[in-house]
Amino acid sequence: MKIREMMKFAWDNYRHYALGKNELRPLSRNGHVGNMFVSKLQSRSINRKRQDPSPGGGRLRGGVGGSEHFSGMEHISPSAPGGLRGATVIDALDTLYIMELEEEFQEAKQWVEKSFDLNVNGEASLFEVNIRYIGGLLAAFYLTGEEVFKNKALELGEKLLPAFNTPTGIPRGVINLGSGMSWSWGWASAGSSILAEFGTLHLEFLHLSELSGNPVFAEKVMTIRRVLSRVEKPQGLYPNFLSPVTGSWVQHHVSIGGLGDSFYEYLIKSWLMSDKKDSEAKKMYDDALEAIEKHLVKKSAGGLTYIAEWRGGILDHKMGHLACFSGGMIALGAQQEPEERRQRHMGLAAEITSTCHESYARSETGLGPEAFRFEAGSEATATRLSERYYILRPEVVESYMYLWRLTHQPKYRLWGWQVVQALEKHCRVESGFSGIRDVYTTTPTHDNMQQSFFLAETLKYLYLLFCEDDVLSLEDWVFNTEAHPLPINHTDLRAAVQP
Repeated sequence: MKIREMMKFAWDNYRHYALGKNELRPLSRNGHVGNMFVSKLQSRSINRKRQDPSPGGGRLRGGVGGSEHFSGMEHISPSAPGGLRGATVIDALDTLYIMELEEEFQEAKQWVEKSFDLNVNGEASLFEVNIRYIGGLLAAFYLTGEEVFKNKALELGEKLLPAFNTPTGIPRGVINLGSGMSWSWGWASAGSSILAEFGTLHLEFLHLSELSGNPVFAEKVMTIRRVLSRVEKPQGLYPNFLSPVTGSWVQHHVSIGGLGDSFYEYLIKSWLMSDKKDSEAKKMYDDALEAIEKHLVKKSAGGLTYIAEWRGGILDHKMGHLACFSGGMIALGAQQEPEERRQRHMGLAAEITSTCHESYARSETGLGPEAFRFEAGSEATATRLSERYYILRPEVVESYMYLWRLTHQPKYRLWGWQVVQALEKHCRVESGFSGIRDVYTTTPTHDNMQQSFFLAETLKYLYLLFCEDDVLSLEDWVFNTEAHPLPINHTDLRAAVQP
């Protein structure tokens, strides 16, 4: 009931001050009109593109909840007039429905019916449109059966198809939804596409094909699968940058956090969503996890298990908050394994989740930093000013939810409740929830941004952590990387697609 109240509070303030805008700015009580696709891509990805950050770098105007961005990134426009709007509405639909906030859900649905305009001429991230908008609309359709959600999802899916017109079929990362022109991010090495972006389309695109009867969506993601199956993997690992022209890696940076994260998540979830028929996805996941265990999983001097990043064979002993989803992913994937491997993977999942909990417990606010390191006697803490912020991220509570559902150990609910209390104390302001700039001070500065993923993911995973297991049962649903539930189909969606 407490988390439901938090959701209602977040939604009511968004509706009052920012309805139709992408996100609420709760301190200034207005809407964020910039292109949030760029801002979240930066929060997911640019913070992972190292170069080390330059402390005191300029603020990104209208960007990642006001967090620091890094020198050399200024050329990315944080606003793109004419782009999609209403991200918080679409992201909140299924959460409102699940929490039985019926009046609020009807308000959101009415906005989709009357005001959600897809005839826009602005640039957007293929990845963000897919996970937030298409994922949110599909989930709302499957939960309610309301055709408006399905129709909007299919219409938007069609608008993304020109991004796949490359020599390899690997899509480019940015698309103008009006003209169909697409290009790669300016900061991506040598015009490359990003593993986490083109690798995080599979779940939604298979549903688009099933709902439309048009195999083109499934064909696009199966082409990506073929390219990735064929290309040589260094040490069995998947680097983050791939050329959409040549189909080869551009540089050997491997991360389970930003730039890589949801690619791995979508492999195991593709297998689950296919009712365990997509054996190719399962094998790719198993092989990738084996390589991660062998080369990236490390234990600190203090006994904390973490997943390092890999740069051409050299390890960077840090984990991003984004990488903390992996505890839940590994636990989910372990369920069907032979006993020895199941136990090993459940142990690994619990250890990673515990490390991510430590990143929260070791801060003054009880909230975790954007990235934390294991170096020079420092463990599970941010050692750089530019990594101390928290923008209402969900990944740690996501792992708590999975570990609770799969083990029912009470500590996961206890840890989740500590997060609820910390959010209430440090992030709740008079007109919504805001990220904070430094988790290591008890009088944090707010960043004036209520991210749409706070309503889609953070509050949903907290709610599910305290629900009965049959509310969005893991037997019947998989969550896309924006926590939008998609049904396990018990049909082989690949059958219609010839390899």
